[in-house]
Amino acid sequence: MLEGKAKIKETDMSMKMQNQAMASASQALDIYDVVDCTYIASHIKKEFDKIYGSGWQCVVGSNFGCFFTHSKGTYIYFALESLNFLIFKGASA
Repeated sequence: MLEGKAKIKETDMSMKMQNQAMASASQALDIYDVVDCTYIASHIKKEFDKIYGSGWQCVVGSNFGCFFTHSKGTYIYFALESLNFLIFKGASA
């Protein structure tokens, strides 16, 4: 499937969620130009909100830093094509 194209850097998601993340990213890259990172991130976030409930966050780009707290089992960071993808669900306080 997409595992050959995407390189997972770090995750604590189930394999099913990982596959969904990579599929959503691939689909977004088919729809939007690679420079439209905001639209790509929005597409992925909306997909995850629809499938797994609201509260998901998505960061897409070639160079970014971040620091966050996430709910256990909801984090993935991977590269696909020239972009990096960070998807997570925020932890409740």
